[in-house]
Amino acid sequence: MTRTGVYPGSFDPLTKGHEDLIHRSLGFLDKLVVAVAVNVGKQPLFSLDERVAMIRETVQDPKVDVQSFDGLLVDFARKIGATVIVRGLRAVSDFEYEFQMALMNRHLAPKLETIFLVPAFDLTYLSSSLVREVARFGGDVSGLVHPVVQAALRKKLGR
Repeated sequence: MTRTGVYPGSFDPLTKGHEDLIHRSLGFLDKLVVAVAVNVGKQPLFSLDERVAMIRETVQDPKVDVQSFDGLLVDFARKIGATVIVRGLRAVSDFEYEFQMALMNRHLAPKLETIFLVPAFDLTYLSSSLVREVARFGGDVSGLVHPVVQAALRKKLGR
């Protein structure tokens, strides 16, 4: 039986923190679907198609698939046969929201487990919004994102 997990997020853009969680989750999963969410509450810098393409180019692993989704995560997880949701916790401030989401997902799909991973110590502070802000003002993001993402940021922001 294949252990399939889903790692949802907006990934606007993908950071080295996200990459860390993707690669580490493959230690206990046979397949991981990186699920790029349509989030109506956010104004993304990159379109959905751009984010999917960037992740595919950045994370080239046969055990990783990248798809977009809209609607409830539990419905998407059922559709792809996932039994595990992978989520990252950077700080205590992330916990309350993630805990509520995990409980709701368990209510909606009792057999779908949520696993929380803590990023590598040197990536704990990293977020997509912070990367966007640093890039917007011309700061060096080379240590924060893959070169593919860095090039996309430069192009998008005209730098």
